[in-house]
Amino acid sequence: MTAARPVRGQLTRVPVCRDSAHMFGTVEIPLWLLVLILAFAAVTFASHFLFPSVRWFFRRRMERAVAELNRRLHRPIEPFKLLERHDRIQQIVYDPQVLAATLDHARATGVPRNVAFETARRYAREIVPGFSASVYFGFSVRAARWLSQLLYRVQVVSPDETELRRVAPEATVIFVMNHRSNMDYVLVTWLVSSRMTLSYAVGEWARVWPLSWLIRSMGAYFIRRQTPNPLYRKVLERYVQTATAEGVAQAIFPEGRLSLTGRTGAPRLGLLSYILAEAKQRQRPVVFVPVGLGYDRVLEDKLLVAAGETGVRRFRARLALIMLNVARMLWRRLWGRWQGFGGAAVSFGHPIPLDRLLAEDPALTPEALGDRLMQDVQRVIPVLPVPLVAAALIAAGGPVSRSALAQAAQALGARLRAAGAVMAADDGGGLEAAVQSLIDRGMILVDGDRLRVGDAALLGFQAAPVQQMQDAAAAKPPQGETAGT
Repeated sequence: MTAARPVRGQLTRVPVCRDSAHMFGTVEIPLWLLVLILAFAAVTFASHFLFPSVRWFFRRRMERAVAELNRRLHRPIEPFKLLERHDRIQQIVYDPQVLAATLDHARATGVPRNVAFETARRYAREIVPGFSASVYFGFSVRAARWLSQLLYRVQVVSPDETELRRVAPEATVIFVMNHRSNMDYVLVTWLVSSRMTLSYAVGEWARVWPLSWLIRSMGAYFIRRQTPNPLYRKVLERYVQTATAEGVAQAIFPEGRLSLTGRTGAPRLGLLSYILAEAKQRQRPVVFVPVGLGYDRVLEDKLLVAAGETGVRRFRARLALIMLNVARMLWRRLWGRWQGFGGAAVSFGHPIPLDRLLAEDPALTPEALGDRLMQDVQRVIPVLPVPLVAAALIAAGGPVSRSALAQAAQALGARLRAAGAVMAADDGGGLEAAVQSLIDRGMILVDGDRLRVGDAALLGFQAAPVQQMQDAAAAKPPQGETAGT
């Protein structure tokens, strides 16, 4: 019997099952849909019930750890660094000056305002670090100490604890350093870890995961070199000025890049101009601390010399090759066949209050500030045996005996010391080890009982810091006279 078809316009009755057994029956669904439903349920449960409790638990533990660290540090960790990274990004993005620059960017480029605002937010996310006290003290400082002591015999030549302790607690401390090697970050981070935490300005070379995550966790911030984008420059400027106003201790390299010649270069004025402008407007004092770094061997010396000769500043090093060299060094160190790369020395100069410089020159410019700070940095760069021997051999102008070279190096060291240079270990044993190190690397050639220059470019790179000190001492007018008399 066939069912009657419904007539057009007539309502169709659909039978409804009133059997309760069918309401609780089994429904078949694909496995992937079941997994998706369970995943959504788990995420909803975690976000509403689990994550807040977990965040609260770890936040309480972090606050207790920070409180314990602050009792040991000479200068406590600044509250600005302990803010959530999202909050710091919002603070920079909604800064009145950044908002004005965002509107200017929208008008100049013709993009909608919301697009310009998202561009500013992207720049802020790129720059603002995400400091982690546990990563900084639990991993970074320990790794820095281990790596420094693995590669070098580290010595602090002139620690001036009394003057650093006298710096006002509310002052913003800024370490100003020469830039010889990427080990500079590692050495200074370790050596000042008992006093304070540092925030570095790091170039684009480090924006590689997972290195970028580690560097952000240490409180460093990334900067682009030589970008003409006004909006980016304003975001960077306001972050640096906000950190300075909040008392964040910083470490900057006025040269901006590694030296290709071994000499201390002219300062780049971007960060210094931001700090100077902020200090003139706010009440928080700023104190600069000159730091000089010296090495018997710079890890990147061959790359830097090659870049100086070719004019191409690109350092492409394969990760596999780096790991292989590290494994080789560890193996040789384990069996006592390698004692590291010689000495590394760090020298801290006298703190320089910016208020004093402004009192001497109320119209102080970034150019004048940069020149003054770099002069102070050059005065505290320590002299180590290898650069001393290299400079003595170049000054000799021809083949010399070992004894004559040692005497020349000692005489040169005495003259530098009399001129006020900071001397690291320069005893006879240190000079002999320095000569042998230069021979092993081909910078000095043995010709019978005479020593002569081998790799002149690399030897000149090693000698450059000492030669720069000689030039500065020769240009300094004798006591009782002034320049121009």
